[in-house]
Amino acid sequence: MTRTTTPTTTTTGATTTVVASDLDRTLIYSAAALALDMPDHEAPRLLCVETYQARPQSFLTETASWLLAELAAEPGVVFVPTTTRTREQYRRVNLPGPPPRYAICANGGHLLVDGVTDQDWHAAVRRALAADCAALAEVRDHLRRSADPAWLLKERDAESLFTYLVVDRALLPETWAKDLAEWAEPRGWAVSLQGRKLYAVPRPLTKSAAVAEVARRTGAGRVLSAGDSLLDADLLLAADHGWRPGHGELAAAGWSAPRVTALAETGVRGGEEILRALLADVRA
Repeated sequence: MTRTTTPTTTTTGATTTVVASDLDRTLIYSAAALALDMPDHEAPRLLCVETYQARPQSFLTETASWLLAELAAEPGVVFVPTTTRTREQYRRVNLPGPPPRYAICANGGHLLVDGVTDQDWHAAVRRALAADCAALAEVRDHLRRSADPAWLLKERDAESLFTYLVVDRALLPETWAKDLAEWAEPRGWAVSLQGRKLYAVPRPLTKSAAVAEVARRTGAGRVLSAGDSLLDADLLLAADHGWRPGHGELAAAGWSAPRVTALAETGVRGGEEILRALLADVRA
């Protein structure tokens, strides 16, 4: 899905490094995902970076906020938030540091340049999905018919690119996500269970493809990445060096790969550790 038009940014040479990081449960954390398993008086100070309907939603540690601002300002670094969130959900997040020139939303379906969707990229993604995958309507219909109202809280269309369910994890049968993945795989779709959200995403819809496009436009010589879920595996594998925290789908599966560092810290402190590692790498 590489564009053939002239890049919209000036090539900066091989010293440029793209740092592409997942957001939720990698850099930023909901209250339920903070994992503050220490006495209250020892808990780190937190910075709220997202509100929804006037309520705080997502946090990082105060130290992580400084590290992120330093990373984004580092010479030669192009920091790229890389998320499965829709554009609307992404725009609720107010990260420390300057607004990123590039951001990737909808798992690679939208490449934002200065906050605006690149329509050429989006059109190329849609052509790839139409050619290689079962239609979104078929997948949503299967989910509606097979999900149990006892544990299904919501079913959502994400930018008409993929779908996800909000579920009661305590009531969700242990094998249901696995069964869904087996049904989806021959239809060109993947399944990922992250907290209360169960995603069904077309396999060609990847973060790594969009990050490769950013690297092409910026002339980057290196790509660093971070992520915690199965939907981040392609992003980690495509990078020169990647990091995952000690929690999430990848950690639970014991997933590892060359050039991917598995960190021990979990929860919001895991996000801080990832930022320390990224900053140390670009300064090495």
